[in-house]
Amino acid sequence: MMPIDGYGLMARTFQQLAPIPPEQMQACLRLFKPRFLDAEQVWLHAGEATDQVGFLVDGLLRFYYLTADGLEWTKSFCMPGDLIGGYRALLLNEPCQFTIETLLPSHYLVAKYADFAGLINQHPCWDRLLRRVAEALFIKKEQRESSLLLDDATTRYQRFLVDFSAVAGVIKQYHIASYLGITPVSLSRIRRQLRPD
Repeated sequence: MMPIDGYGLMARTFQQLAPIPPEQMQACLRLFKPRFLDAEQVWLHAGEATDQVGFLVDGLLRFYYLTADGLEWTKSFCMPGDLIGGYRALLLNEPCQFTIETLLPSHYLVAKYADFAGLINQHPCWDRLLRRVAEALFIKKEQRESSLLLDDATTRYQRFLVDFSAVAGVIKQYHIASYLGITPVSLSRIRRQLRPD
């Protein structure tokens, strides 16, 4: 199988969000270095300071919170083409509140946030790109909040199957349950009810 061109994917993804002049794109790509992690490895631990921003080329990541009594609650899943980072921690210069781990072997590109921040001050194209990224994250967050508050667990699971159709079959059931805000037992019951006779 041919390796994925991570820099090409990043350039195409960014160009779809905003027109980036070639010299600005090249300057951006030079900041990012390729990295690889096996499955079930941690990219960022909760409680750690972070100075990196990443772009997922291939694989699957999970962002999750860990409660004081050891329960994991999945915040989100990260797919190829997504930016990776603890954005609040980066912006406020404080420890990250959640852990980022790989669920599959993952290839990503990573840069120092300070270097990326320096680049984005050079040209207005980056303001447009980051606004589009922020808008997409805001919409995703609002949809997730409304689903948790207004939808029943079955509806939330059906929405998960649509949103993550490409990877739903490889995500462990207890991770899905924690994303939906239910127990694995409840998820098993929902799956049985939805199974065709």
